Amino acid sequence: MKDAELPIAYHLAELRKRVTWSAIAVLVCTAVAFVFHEQIIQLLMQPAHGFGNVPNQKPIYTDLTEFIGIAFKASLLTGLVLSFPFVLFQIVMFVSPGLNGREKQYLYCLVPVGLFAFLSGAAFGYFILFPPAVNFLLTFGSDLATPFIRIGNYVNLMITLLFWMGLVFETPAILFLLSRIGVVTPSFLSKNRRWAVVIAFILGALITPTFDPINQSIVAFPIIVLYELGLWLAKIGHRTPRAKTKELEIEHPSQ
Repeated sequence: MKDAELPIAYHLAELRKRVTWSAIAVLVCTAVAFVFHEQIIQLLMQPAHGFGNVPNQKPIYTDLTEFIGIAFKASLLTGLVLSFPFVLFQIVMFVSPGLNGREKQYLYCLVPVGLFAFLSGAAFGYFILFPPAVNFLLTFGSDLATPFIRIGNYVNLMITLLFWMGLVFETPAILFLLSRIGVVTPSFLSKNRRWAVVIAFILGALITPTFDPINQSIVAFPIIVLYELGLWLAKIGHRTPRAKTKELEIEHPSQ
């Protein structure tokens, strides 16, 4: 019984250690980010071009605790981003002992690729998508009403957009991984290409804060391109049953 319980106790202790170090990293990075919360919020407001169309050229807050809440939220987001490589390293170190050599290679390759893809998606939302969307929202109906933008609403919208665009850009890596482990096949992805186009425009309507087709297309077209890239990677990563059998024979040769 002790021999059977020892591995479980060891893994739980290892998990607790990894989680503790990850939590400390997040807290430290969040605390450092809070010191620079004004610069972070100003950076988030840059895509709006200084709110030139808004009275006083800056957003407002109507609740007493709204701004400090947004400052903490922006600091926490920045802390998560800054500590993410370290947290990811802790996750990899925890799961890697249970993987074989080839699976470790895939893990070590996909982790930096996934991180780069997420940051690329966030950068796309920040530099390409959000500026025209904000300009449309600030000018639409400005002849009939004066826009007073709440800082909480703006920052929440910005954070949501960056998060979802980061996830969308993970599509090629996810399709490669699913094809590699046999969940999907390139032929399946190719046959359902039309549905991928439909889903791309649905996501474009959900992710963008506006209802105009131009901004929706700005989101949809990159999703379609990413799907095609994922299809190409799926063809590279797809394994036939014969290849899988050969790989198992190499990893577990008969005695």
